[in-house]
Amino acid sequence: MTPLSDRQGKILHAVVSSYIGAAAPVSSETIAGRLPGRLSPQSVRNTLAELGELGLVAKPHTSAGRIPTERGLRVFVDQLLAPREIGPGERREIEGRLGRGPGVAHAASRLLSERTRQLGFVLAPRFSSMVLRHVSFVRVSSERVMAVLISRDGRAYQRLIEEPGGGDQAHLDRMAALLNERVAGRTLAQVRAHLLCEVAALRSQAERLLERVLRPAPGEAHPGPEAVVVATRVALLDQPELRDPERLRGLLRSVEEQEQLAALLGSILERSVRMALRGVRVALGGEVGDRALRHCAIVAAPYGHGAPPGALGVIGPERMDYARVIPLVGYLAERLTEMLDA
Repeated sequence: MTPLSDRQGKILHAVVSSYIGAAAPVSSETIAGRLPGRLSPQSVRNTLAELGELGLVAKPHTSAGRIPTERGLRVFVDQLLAPREIGPGERREIEGRLGRGPGVAHAASRLLSERTRQLGFVLAPRFSSMVLRHVSFVRVSSERVMAVLISRDGRAYQRLIEEPGGGDQAHLDRMAALLNERVAGRTLAQVRAHLLCEVAALRSQAERLLERVLRPAPGEAHPGPEAVVVATRVALLDQPELRDPERLRGLLRSVEEQEQLAALLGSILERSVRMALRGVRVALGGEVGDRALRHCAIVAAPYGHGAPPGALGVIGPERMDYARVIPLVGYLAERLTEMLDA
């Protein structure tokens, strides 16, 4: 669309900011009072009419003020938003709350919910969905072997396993050559299923070694309903839009169907949606692709370096404090990535 004028941008920003805070239509008098300098309510009304013609604001009732449309929110997020950075004190507090270990996903989900008053979620990386191209084994000590898995997109993943032995690198190379005939082009989940079908082959040292490599690491998500971590749903009750029981039920139903939610999040992260900050994606209403979430927004960011990666973010009404939510989602995604790399 044609770029907004300076006045149009300021007034659209004021409409969205006021609507986020008040959850109600915004009058021209309120907007005039929020703007720096002298701008009469009539001048504001004229500019609001222009924004209405562009489909960026709407008037829900004849005598009501304006609210931003989904298109107006998209322009606000993409062009007008000034995210608020996470301060040093809040960073330290987040670090203390996150901790380390298997509970970090639950802690991150709860932090997102509590600090945004939306529904925070964490989607664990799905190591099992990685498509393999090559496997190799390297003897690193008399007790350990390093398995190197190369994905179809060229990423390398290393895993140490306990495997006592001696100077048997040539034997490990032969086993890797044998396994590469079976694993190339398959996901790890498909390889597991293939090995289970070949019960007799599991007796060989090569298959036993690969089967141990493919076991999920502690805290790693299997394909299944436990892949999405939602620590609490209480924050949603603070949102006026979700006082409608039907709308709230629809949202919670979408969250409970976690396989569907995981696929939806993957689709949002893969789409060429604008990256607002630190790789954070914002999907609004109709962009989300789920009828139950048509009046909601999803702010999500990938974390980790997997293929596919993990994801975290929040789901809530489109009337969301994006300036606060986007940097928080981006920062937590960075922290979880650093933890995985450590």
